[in-house]
Amino acid sequence: MLGGFIFLFAPRNLTNKFQFAFAHIFRWPLSIGRNISLSARTQPQLTDVVSRRKYNQLQNHLANLTEELNQERQKVKELSRMRNRRPLEGAGLVFADIITSSTDGLIINRGQNDGLQKGQFALGDNSIIGTISDVSPRTARVELITETTSNVAVEIAGLKTVIQGNGKDSARVQLLSIKHKIKIGDNVYACKKPGLLDAPMIIGAVAQCKRDNENPLLWDITVKPACDIEKLNDVAVIIMNPQE
Repeated sequence: MLGGFIFLFAPRNLTNKFQFAFAHIFRWPLSIGRNISLSARTQPQLTDVVSRRKYNQLQNHLANLTEELNQERQKVKELSRMRNRRPLEGAGLVFADIITSSTDGLIINRGQNDGLQKGQFALGDNSIIGTISDVSPRTARVELITETTSNVAVEIAGLKTVIQGNGKDSARVQLLSIKHKIKIGDNVYACKKPGLLDAPMIIGAVAQCKRDNENPLLWDITVKPACDIEKLNDVAVIIMNPQE
């Protein structure tokens, strides 16, 4: 008690020196105590943690939303299938392997015995790639839309015209007035043809659109096929109203 009263009434500069000396001597134990105190402060408070019941409610809500999303995706897929089937409604498809492939066309392993006839449309990756130009009992030739002898009636941006192959990997439109608004990326559809195609089907897209060098009042349009024909291994031939 006497020592306590002495420190209580001692001058402040003396007690400060004693305090600094104490802190210097016992700095290691004091630092451990400070670290423990800081660690305790950083621990999550009970108010930051939800109850197990609330956690389960949130998990169940997430599961319900996930299932609802899956159901909506299924609806989108069904609508997509319906759109894909509609142009071929009432039609038959004859699938054929490609025997030979070149810029002069495709030779496939199906023919008259399978219901193939001249003029029928051939599909590759769900897009028109050409028409049957020659047929024998067991084989047929597909004239590609990129061949120079190919002329297919098409529709671009609501306008009907004709594309002709350039003998390489694309086709061209040369008789369309520049007053019509055509832009790169516009889809090109093969026009429906009674007895051969009941609804328009995609054939390609506009890859280039510029004024024609010889006649600036007309567009010079390049159309790229909707699929990579060179990488096809098989095709499907559309047979409208097949015999039962």
